[in-house]
Amino acid sequence: MRNDLCMALFIIFTISCQSHHHQVDPRKSRPAIWGTWKLISGTLIENGDTSVTDYSNNRSFIKIINNTHFAFLSHDLHQGKSADAAFSAGGGTYLLSDSLYTERLEYCSDREWEGNDFSFIISIHKDTLTQTGMEKVSKAHINRLNIERYYRLHQ
Repeated sequence: MRNDLCMALFIIFTISCQSHHHQVDPRKSRPAIWGTWKLISGTLIENGDTSVTDYSNNRSFIKIINNTHFAFLSHDLHQGKSADAAFSAGGGTYLLSDSLYTERLEYCSDREWEGNDFSFIISIHKDTLTQTGMEKVSKAHINRLNIERYYRLHQ
């Protein structure tokens, strides 16, 4: 009887130790959108005019997305010492439902943008995130289509 009890405890102990080796890695079960993304290009279409910005030359822009929030940071690559000197930052919460990604901008260096929601259709192919949606900011008289392509830096 005592040997049976020892054997049962040994089996339970062995199984419990083995189960730890089969746990799912939380990094692999995360949604694909989570991570740090570097903006490659941005296309704005407004009133029939199209402008394309290449973010690989004179500017840098990253977006960080976690389980509840997003944040973005952008600046020129000349440390503010050229004609294209710029810095912007912002962030807030977001909702994701299938491919519909909606940002609620709570903080922004351009204060007129705060308190607005921006909805995008997103697609992720390998390490590239594309988001397409309308930006409407009444206070700034903005109503335009925005298409952004990002490259994943970190997950």
